[in-house]
Amino acid sequence: NNVLNLRSVPCPLNVVKCKLALQKLDLSGVLLVELDLGEPEVMVKQSLEKEGYKCKIIKREKDHIVYSVAYEHF
Repeated sequence: NNVLNLRSVPCPLNVVKCKLALQKLDLSGVLLVELDLGEPEVMVKQSLEKEGYKCKIIKREKDHIVYSVAYEHF
């Protein structure tokens, strides 16, 4: 199950944990990441997209967001 719950995990630790989880996936894998709204969602999205990943919003709640993260093939 490729779900990573990073709620209540501060920046930049959530970025690091997300990158480590993505390294374990093959290039066609998808990771679902749960993050708090605000700085965590912004920092993780910006950091991963700089490295070639696509972050798509799966669910947005009042206090958290769930991204689908996949490597964007060129």
